[in-house]
Formats: sequence, structure tokens, C-alpha cells
Amino acid sequence: MTLLPLEELPRPLPTAAPRPVPARLLRTALSLLPLLLIAAWAAVDWRSLSDGTARLASADPWWLLAGVAFTLLTWVSAACVRQGALPERLPPGLLLASQFAAGAANHVLPASIGAHAVTLRFLQRQGVPLPRATASLALYSLVRPVAKTLVLIAFVVLSPGLLRLGDLVPDRRTLLVPVAAVGLVLLAAGTLLVFVRPVRGLVRTALTDVRQLHTRPSRALALWGGAAAAPLLQAGVIFSVGAALGLPLSWTQVAFAFLAASTAVGAVPAPGGIGPVDAALVFALVGFGAPTGLATATVVGYRVLTVWAPLLPGALVLSALVQRKVL
Repeated sequence: MTLLPLEELPRPLPTAAPRPVPARLLRTALSLLPLLLIAAWAAVDWRSLSDGTARLASADPWWLLAGVAFTLLTWVSAACVRQGALPERLPPGLLLASQFAAGAANHVLPASIGAHAVTLRFLQRQGVPLPRATASLALYSLVRPVAKTLVLIAFVVLSPGLLRLGDLVPDRRTLLVPVAAVGLVLLAAGTLLVFVRPVRGLVRTALTDVRQLHTRPSRALALWGGAAAAPLLQAGVIFSVGAALGLPLSWTQVAFAFLAASTAVGAVPAPGGIGPVDAALVFALVGFGAPTGLATATVVGYRVLTVWAPLLPGALVLSALVQRKVL
């Protein structure tokens, strides 16, 4: 009995390798995902959408047009802050389109996660290194609340007689909640900075970029000017909607009410701040003397203009940017 050589032994038939998912199919799925999320959200919150739209249909159209203009300017201010937080020059048109698309993602995921994810992908596609892109997102997230707080303080200092604080000032027990939250955030940040080495590298990159940006007046103006203009533009939207519905408050009162409400509960991780900010804003408007029903209608109309109306166009722009490989 002879033994066959090893090379003549029958070999197992080759198995077909798993076929990878085509990149085009993946991009198509990512393009349709925002539209599916919008449809699900509309089904859940359809009553608020329909009520707000019905109220806006009977409002003054010219004031609503002013509200639309203020809404458009909010994306311009966001694009200015994004550019001001980065030394590299970004294409203005694509940057504005990315912020419009990021607005749709921001209203789906909490704590601005959606907007930051879209912006991070856009910056990487523009050739910005990941550490620098991440540092710019951190600077953007830090500058906006700081600028809003400074604007709020300016309102209090410049208009002490016009702004009736009254019931809007929380008691000491209520103040313990935000103070404790800030303390926990600082403790967590300090712990990460001490024990996590990549975080230390990110902080060094961020500090280097901050020093470089503030030596360039155009970047500093875009960063801080855009951040300070953003809450004022949003207040302009609320005032325009209120004026269209007959809200008996001045622009200064409406602006202060929005600044106080968004500063007090803006840290709550809700999608786009919807929910906690709305309730606090209604409470602040009522505190200034507005009827409860009219204040509620104003806030609902504000959300229709800033969230629901641009949501579908923003999702379509997001899908188009994904298809064109800008994101």
C-alpha cells in the first residue's frame, strides 16, 4: 500500500468570503435615517405640531416673516462660532450647510450630540486633524454658555428698573441643584484630566488653539460675537412670534425671559433643549405678566419655526451632504 504525497491530497473547496456591505448602500441608509427619525418624532409629538401650526396660521404674517429671518440668522451665528473656534479656514458655503444639517441632528439627539457628530465629521472631511477638531467642539461648547451668561448679566446691569425679577428669582434650595451639578461636572473634569492621559493631550491642544485664536482678531470676533448674538437672535424669534400672536411684552422682557430660562435649565440633556426650556420659558413669560395661554402659544410657535419647519429641509441637506461625501 503506497501513501499519496501530501500535495496530492484532496483539498477542501474554497468557501466564498463574506461580501462587504457596499459603501453606496451604507451612505443611502445613513441618508434615510434622519427622515425616519423625523417621522417617528412627528408621530409621537403630532399634537404639539398641529396645535402650533394652527395658531401660527392665524397670526400676523409679517411678524412671522421676521421670525423666519431671525431663525435663518441663528445658523449664520452658529457657523461664525464654529469658524472662530478653529484656526483653519473653512469653506463658508459648506460650513453654513453643515450647520443647517447639524440643526436637524441636534433636535433628535440630546445634549447637542447630533450637532457635534455632524460637525466633527465635516471638519475631518475638510482635513482638520481629529484632536484639533475635538478641541474646537469643546471650545464651542464652552464659549456659548459663557457668552450667554455675560449677555444675561449685561441685561440685568443695563435695565435694572425695566426687568422685574420677582418670582423669576429662585430660592436658595432651588439654587442648590445647579450649584451641585456644576460641582459634579468640575469634579468629573478634574478626575479625567488627572487620570486619563488622552484627555491631558486634548486639553493641551485646546489651550494652544485658544491662545492662537485670540491673537487673530477676526477669529476672536467670530467666536465671541457669534456666541453672544445667538441667544439674542433666538429671543428675536420668540418676540416676533409673540408680537404676531399679540403678546403684551417688550423685546427686552422677552429676551431676558429667554436668557433666564435657557440659562437655568439649559444644562438638562433634552434634544435641542425641548421640554425643560419650554416649561421654564412659559413660566418666565407669565412672570412678566403675559397670559398663560398666550405665553404657551408663543413658545409652541417658536418651536414650530425653529424646530419643526426647518427639520425636514435640514434632514434633506444632511442626506445630500452624506451623498456628496461632505460628511
